[in-house]
Amino acid sequence: MPTHQPELLARWRALVPGDDAFGEDLIGRWSQPHRHYHTTAHLAAVLAVVDRYADVAPDARAVALAGWLHDAVYDPRAGDNEERSARLAETRLPGAGVPAGRVAEIARLVRLTAGHVVADGDRAGALLADADLAILAAGRGDYDRYAAAVRREYAHLPEDAFRAGRAAVLENLLALPALYRIVPPRSEWEARARANVERELRGLLP
Repeated sequence: MPTHQPELLARWRALVPGDDAFGEDLIGRWSQPHRHYHTTAHLAAVLAVVDRYADVAPDARAVALAGWLHDAVYDPRAGDNEERSARLAETRLPGAGVPAGRVAEIARLVRLTAGHVVADGDRAGALLADADLAILAAGRGDYDRYAAAVRREYAHLPEDAFRAGRAAVLENLLALPALYRIVPPRSEWEARARANVERELRGLLP
């Protein structure tokens, strides 16, 4: 198995014992060749944040499963990846023995990642959003590699169209009241992330 896959399958088995088939299907999805950032490495990074700060959420298992599903469907040419990923969760998780209430929560959390808008008091949503956006607070080199990987995922777009679309995404992120809501180092992450995003945005604008 390529990098991350044996470790990920072990993580899946701890969450959903007895359904290796769905776990392997998800790993296959995260390993699709058109992915350059939304890969098994991103999945592993999200799960690592969720595991590290699991005590802040009332149902960390649901958050972890939402991490598995949140980009399970990923087509850079489509605009409904989160919705399709949520529907995949709703379709497949019941057969894996996940209770209906938890399935509904997982689907809700997956849909939340479309805009990372988290209601006050939504600790599970806050943890997933913080984990998904953790890359924004990376060191400069890692952030630049992330941005370059996103560009490769949108290689089908001409440069002007990509710059306009990417700038809109970054502006929406900067417009959030906070990029991080619940992880203990949130203030430290916030400062680094905003500096990174603002720097990338300056490079995209005319």
